[in-house]
Amino acid sequence: MSDKIRPISFEKLINWIFTELKTKDSIFGIHKDKFYYGIPNNTIPFLGEKLGLPIGPAAGPSSQLAQNIIAAYLTGSRFIELKTVQIIDGEDLPVLKPCINAEDECYNVEWSTELTVEEAFEEYVKAWIILHVLMKELNLSVERDFVFNMSVGYDFDGIKSDKIDSYIENLKNSQNTKIWKESIQVLENNIEKFYRFSIEDLYEIPSRVCNSITLSTLHGCPPQEIERIAIYLLKEKHLHTFVKMNPTLLGEAFVRKILNKMGYEYIKLNSHHFKNDLQYNDGIKMIKKLKAVAEMESMEIGVKLTNTLPVRILNEELPGEEMYMSGRSLYPLAINLASNLSEEFEGKLYISYSGGAEFFNVDKIFETGICPITFATTILKPGGYERIKQIAEKVEPLISNRKSTIDMQLLKKLAKESIDDKHHLKKARVVKIRKLYKDLPIYNCTIAPCSEGCPIEQQIPKYIELVGEGKYDEAFKVIVSDNAAPAITGTLCNHNCQNKCTRLDYDSSLEIRRMKKIAVDNAEELYTKNIKPGAIKNHKKVAIIGAGVAGLSTAMYLRRNGISVEVFEKRDKPYGIINYVIPSFRIDNLALEQDFKMVKSHGVKINFNVAEEVDLNVLRKNFHYVVLATGAWKPASISLKRGNDRILNSIEFLEGFKENSEDIKLGTHVCVIGGGDVAMDVSRAAKRVNGVEKVTIIYRRTKDLMPASREEIKLAIEEGIEFKELLSPVALEDNILVCERMILGEQDKSGRKSPISLGKYESINATTVIAAVGEKIDSELFKSLGIDINSKGLPEVNSKCETNISNVYIAGDAKSGPGTIVEALSHGKIITRDILKKENMPCDFIRAEENTCGYELKKSYERKGVLLESIPSKEEAIRCLKCNNICEICVDVCPNRANVFIDIKEGPIEGHQIIHLDGMCNECGNCGVFCPYKGNPYKDKITIFWSEEDFENSSNSGFCVIDSIKGIFKVRDEKGEIYNWCIEENNSESISKEMKSIIETCVNRYEYII
Repeated sequence: MSDKIRPISFEKLINWIFTELKTKDSIFGIHKDKFYYGIPNNTIPFLGEKLGLPIGPAAGPSSQLAQNIIAAYLTGSRFIELKTVQIIDGEDLPVLKPCINAEDECYNVEWSTELTVEEAFEEYVKAWIILHVLMKELNLSVERDFVFNMSVGYDFDGIKSDKIDSYIENLKNSQNTKIWKESIQVLENNIEKFYRFSIEDLYEIPSRVCNSITLSTLHGCPPQEIERIAIYLLKEKHLHTFVKMNPTLLGEAFVRKILNKMGYEYIKLNSHHFKNDLQYNDGIKMIKKLKAVAEMESMEIGVKLTNTLPVRILNEELPGEEMYMSGRSLYPLAINLASNLSEEFEGKLYISYSGGAEFFNVDKIFETGICPITFATTILKPGGYERIKQIAEKVEPLISNRKSTIDMQLLKKLAKESIDDKHHLKKARVVKIRKLYKDLPIYNCTIAPCSEGCPIEQQIPKYIELVGEGKYDEAFKVIVSDNAAPAITGTLCNHNCQNKCTRLDYDSSLEIRRMKKIAVDNAEELYTKNIKPGAIKNHKKVAIIGAGVAGLSTAMYLRRNGISVEVFEKRDKPYGIINYVIPSFRIDNLALEQDFKMVKSHGVKINFNVAEEVDLNVLRKNFHYVVLATGAWKPASISLKRGNDRILNSIEFLEGFKENSEDIKLGTHVCVIGGGDVAMDVSRAAKRVNGVEKVTIIYRRTKDLMPASREEIKLAIEEGIEFKELLSPVALEDNILVCERMILGEQDKSGRKSPISLGKYESINATTVIAAVGEKIDSELFKSLGIDINSKGLPEVNSKCETNISNVYIAGDAKSGPGTIVEALSHGKIITRDILKKENMPCDFIRAEENTCGYELKKSYERKGVLLESIPSKEEAIRCLKCNNICEICVDVCPNRANVFIDIKEGPIEGHQIIHLDGMCNECGNCGVFCPYKGNPYKDKITIFWSEEDFENSSNSGFCVIDSIKGIFKVRDEKGEIYNWCIEENNSESISKEMKSIIETCVNRYEYII
C-alpha cells in the first residue's frame, strides 16, 4: 500500500467522467440525482466575478485533486478554496499517516497538499477546465457561476520563491502552461463527442483561474511577517487577499471556557500557541493597515475564519504529539471570533468563513452577511459530498437578499446561541464509536449495523420500512420472529441498535425503539388472537426455571419450533425484576400483560408459586433439557466506615415503592449512591414519595461517565434530581452522609477514568441513603447443583449458554449478572438454536438472504447524504438509510474518491462490491474511521494498482495490468499468493472465482478505473 497519490491525466479524467455517467449514472461516485442545477441569474457579485452559491470545500482534503473538486462542484459547491501549497512539497513533505480522524469533531495532522506544487497546479487547472465542460454539457448552469480561490503558505521567503511565485502567476493566467495546452487539445480532439459543449464554449474558457488568494501562515508567525506577505499579495500580485486567522486570538481562557461548557473538556490545549500566535490587538491593527493598502490598490482584503485549533494528542487518535481540531467543536469559537472582529470594523470586514459550517447552521451564517462559507468536516462523514446538495438548496433562496455588509446584531446573537446549539454540543453524539468489531470481509461487506448491533438480530430496516408504510401487522410479524418481548423492549430496551445507527454520523440515531412500539401498539393484540399453538414435533421436554424475560423467551422460541416446554416460577407473576421492581412510570402493566399473553398463546405451560428449591436431579429425570433463568436478586453492598446498617437496598426500596408507595417514609433528603439505570429509577421513585423534598445522586465519577442511559439521566435531571459528581461515600451518621472528594485519573480496564481521592471531604444532608450499586447472582445455588463457578462467582458456561452439566443451560441475569432485557432475549435464542440443533430440528430464526431490487437501491441512494431531524411519528422511517441495501460508507467518506463500487452481474459474488484504487489514496485513514467493521477498506478490500511498482510496494490483495493487449495481470490473492494471470487463458485454478469475477467485471465494464 502506497500513500502516494498518482494524478490522473486530463484525457483519462474526461473518459472516466463520461463513461461512468453512461454506465452508472454517476460521476466519481456522485449519483446524478445528487447533481445541483443552478438557477439562472441567481448569483451574487464576488470580487469582480459572478458566484452562484457562496459555498464549497475549504482548503483541505476535499479540494486537493481534480476529482475532489469535480465531486464538490456537481453537488452544489460554487466557491472552491484550493488546498494550500507551500515550498516544502511532494516527497519532502512529512505527513504522518493516518492523518484524518473525523469520527466526531475532526482532527488532522496534515499541513498542505501532498503533491508537488507543479502537480497541484495541474490538478487545479484540469478541474477548472472540466467544470466549464460539465457546466455546459450537463446543463448545470447557463454561465460560469463558480470561483476558485488559491491558498498559499507559510512564510514570506517561501511565497516569494520561484516555485510558489510561478504557481501564483500561472493560476492568474494559465494559457501558456503545458497542462492548459494539453487539456485544450484533448477537448479539441474529442469535441464531436459532446452534445452541448461546443468548440466556441471551449475557446471561451478563461485562463485566469484565480483572482483571489488566502494566506495561511504557521502558528506562531509574527504579525509583521503576516502583514508583509499580505501587502505583497495585494500590491505585487494584485490579488484579492484573505488572511487566515487562528481561534487562538480569542485567548486561552475563553476557548477553555467554551469547550468545557459544550462538553469538550477532554480536549487539551497547548498554552504556548495562545502566547506565541498573533494576538488580538495586533491583529486588529494589522487588518486596519491592510484595509488601507487594499483600498489604495483597488483590491479587497478580508479575513479567513478560522484556522484549525492545535490541541494535544493524548489517546493516539492520530500519530504524533499535536493535532489540529476542526468541525462542530470549532464552530462556537470561529463564529464568536467573527462577531468580535465584525464589531471592531462596524460590519465592514470581508469574512471568508470556515469552522464547523454545515447544514444546520449555514443559512444562519449567510444571513449575517458572511460570504463565502466553506466546510470540510461535514463532507468527511458518511453522506460525503452528496450532502452538499442539501446545503446548497438551503442557501439558494437566500441569495437574492444577500447583505452587503455584516449585520453585527444578528451575528452577535448567532455567536451567543452557538454555545448552546444542540448540533454542536458534545452530548449530541453520546456514542463514542459505532464499530461492530467484526473483521471487514474482502467481499460482500454490505451490512445493517443496527441489526448486527442488536443482540437478538432484529431485521430492523425491514420492519422500519413496513411501519413507515403503515403495514403494522407485517412489521410486527418481522419483529416477533426474533423478539419474544416486543412490548417490553418497545419501552425499556437499551437500544444497542441505535448506538450503531449510521445516522449518528449524519444528525442523530433513528428512533428504532419508538418505531417498534408503534408496531406493537397497532398489531400485537390481533397477532396474539390469531396464534394457534403448533404441534409438538419431538418427544423431548424442556424445563425452565424462572419466568423472567430470559425464561419466557426461551419457552416461546422452543414451543414455536415444536418442543414441549414447562416453566416454573416461584412468584405469582411473570417478568421478575420488570414486574416487581421497575417503577410503573417507566413501564405500565399493559405492556407486560400483552407480551405474557402472546407467550402463553403459543402453548407454553407456566406454573407459578412453585417451591423455591431447585432439585436438578429430579428435573433431569423428568425433562431432557433444563434452563435455569433465576435472575440476579442478591443485593450488592457498599462498605462505609460507619452507618452500613442504615443503608437501604435499591431492590428492596423499589419493590416496596411499586407495591404501595404511600407506606414508604424516607424523610426530606434522600441520597442515592450509584450511576446506573437502577440509580435513576430509585432517584425518580424517591422524588415521588410523600415528604421527600430533595433527591441527590452521589457518583464517584462524572455524569458523562455514568453507565446509565442518556435518556434516563435526562429524565432525572428534568424531574429535579440533583447530581453530585466525583464523590465517594465513606460514612453515614446523624443524617449526614460524609463523602470523599475525587478526581479523575487514568483510564481503567472499563475505558473510563479511575477516580482518585483528593483527601478532602464533603457532608450532605441525608435522612435516607439508598444504595443502587448493582445486584449479584446466587452462586451458592449453582454450586449446590454441581455447576462450576468461575473466579468472578459466575457460572461457567460455553458459547451456547450450556454449563458443565450436559443439557443444563443458564440464561439471563443468572448467567452473567445484571444485564439488559435484550441480552436476556438473546440467551433464549442461543439456547433454542442449540437444543434444536441437537434434536436435528429446523429453526425458524434462520432466514434466506433477500435480493435487493433496483427500486430499493434507488430509495437508498435518494436518502444518502440527506440530514433530517427526528420525526415523532411513523414518518421517522424516511430517515432510515436502508444500510441492508447499500453501505458504501467508505465510498462516501473518501475525499479522493479512492473507494468505488462495481456491480457484478453474475457469479459467486453477485451484486455490489467495493474496490479500492491505490493511485487515488493517500492513506488518510478516514474510511477506516467510519467503516462499520474494525478493518480499513483502503487495506482490506480488493485493490487496483496502476503500476507494477505500486503493486510490489503493497501487501493488499488485488491486481495490476502487466500487458493490456494480451490481457495479463499480476494478481495477489486473498491469501497473499502472487500469480501472473491471463484473462484469455482463463486459468481459473490459480486465482479464486471471486477474484476472477472482479477482474473480468472491471475489464468488461469499468475499464476506466484500471
